[in-house]
Amino acid sequence: MTTVHSVQDFPGNTNGCTQAADLAAKVVSDRAEGESYVASVCFKHGPPRLLGVELEYTVHYADDLRRPVNPDELAAALGPHTPRTLRPESPAQPLPGGSPITLEPGCQVEISALPQSSLPELEATVSADLSYLTELLATAGFRLGESGIDAFRPPSRLLGTERYASMERRFARFGTGGITMMCSTAGLQICVDTGEADALPSRWAAVHALGPPLLALFANSGRHAGRETGQASARWLAVMGTEHARTFAAPATPEPAESWASRIMDTPLMVLRRPEGAWDAPEGLTFADWVSRRGAAGLLAPPTLADLDYHLTTMFTPVRPQGYLEVRYLDAQPAERWLHPVALLTALLAERATVDRVLEICAPVAEHWEQAARCGLADPEIAAAARAVADLGCAELAGTSLPASTIDEITEGVQRLAHAGRK
Repeated sequence: MTTVHSVQDFPGNTNGCTQAADLAAKVVSDRAEGESYVASVCFKHGPPRLLGVELEYTVHYADDLRRPVNPDELAAALGPHTPRTLRPESPAQPLPGGSPITLEPGCQVEISALPQSSLPELEATVSADLSYLTELLATAGFRLGESGIDAFRPPSRLLGTERYASMERRFARFGTGGITMMCSTAGLQICVDTGEADALPSRWAAVHALGPPLLALFANSGRHAGRETGQASARWLAVMGTEHARTFAAPATPEPAESWASRIMDTPLMVLRRPEGAWDAPEGLTFADWVSRRGAAGLLAPPTLADLDYHLTTMFTPVRPQGYLEVRYLDAQPAERWLHPVALLTALLAERATVDRVLEICAPVAEHWEQAARCGLADPEIAAAARAVADLGCAELAGTSLPASTIDEITEGVQRLAHAGRK
């Protein structure tokens, strides 16, 4: 949930030619320039053609799921694939299919698959890399978790980067949500292209409106640290319990890019990178304050585009635009079922007529995020919307080019969840 990904990472993002040195040298002169930059890098337009996915998993010892992970033993298991946040000297080789591995603060492991031009290509690449990682860890006595939160252990930060240390201190004032999100949660994040400019408002609205029904449909993180929480998705409630300014869902708007850019400028800094010492940010200092040299910002060097890029990585919204749309509200799924929500969401966004129908179905529950996370499909209104989008998405799966046998398997799995417990 807290991995740093650049807005350049998705191959569909054309800003990749801008060198890091140029970004670090270019000072943001005023608010208008900052907003223009954010809008340009976060929303890239064109026909939807790429799909990506990021799979996070908690990591456990196979013989004792409650035993805390020893980072040295995990590094030995990952070998040359070990991320540099754990071993700075590591070559950090990607998995055979090209997927880089990253680690969250509690040593949750994440596969960040390279985007593919079709769902079958994505399925083949991710399944191969996931199988390779599973076997690699199993050889060393580890196994991957199967839910969106650590069901067995309390949160404990195992990575010592300044970013994570400052985050832990910052979020502690809001309660336990921050440390839980950082160190105990695992999500499934789906990356889809922004789409054509004229379709963006409805596409942006649809991926948000789908949030409560799909969050409830795939929620599986009710048990945490050895006890039942009574919640459908304790993972998502932990995210919401960090800092409201960087987690609340964006409202539907005819100008998503402009609204997002304005929000980014008005969001307080989470951390402030420094060459030495702690990264704690001055209290209440927004990026707009920094640009305008207000308050504590007068003691800081002027912000650059590189600083603004980094600020973008500190947003943990249900949908985060990064030149593409990163859908972040789903709990991690068991390894054998990661494709189910990916295929369903892909089908639901494939055609404009389907997007319009999604908006109609989800309108009554589009803002019911907390209710979906707390009650899941036990809420009748959310359950009705979830079943309707499940029916709609499953009916559109034929357009994904997946084999018929895979479509049947996904349809059966999705419908089983949608109708679980229904009388």
